Amino acid sequence: MTDQVYLSGLSLSTLIGVYEFERHAPQELILDLTLDYDCRPAGESDNIERALDYDRLSRRIRAWAESQTFELIETFAERLCQLIHAEFGIQRMTCRINKPAAVADCGAVGIQINRAFGG
Repeated sequence: MTDQVYLSGLSLSTLIGVYEFERHAPQELILDLTLDYDCRPAGESDNIERALDYDRLSRRIRAWAESQTFELIETFAERLCQLIHAEFGIQRMTCRINKPAAVADCGAVGIQINRAFGG
C-alpha cells in the first residue's frame, strides 16, 4: 500500500517524566503520525464513512494521553501505536514524538518509531 494519512504537530498534554519534578503537572508533547491507510475507497466514493476520520483519531489520542501517566516517551509511543492499531485497525505506522521542554537550550528532543502489526 502506498497511501498514507498523517497528523503533523498534534499538541498533547500528559504526565510524563522520570524525575519527580516532571510529574507535578502535565507536559506538552508534539506528535507526528504517518499511518498506512488505503485512501482509494474514500477517494472513489467521496464518502466520509469510507475514510479514516482523523478528527476522531486526534480527539481519541488527546483523551487517551490526558488520562495516562508515563515515565518514558518510548512507552508513550509504543502504547499509542498499540491503541491506534486496536481501535482504528491501522497495520503500519510511524510515530514521532517531540518533548519540547526535555533539555534546556534545545528546541526539542524525541523519538521516532515504526510499527507494523500482523494481519
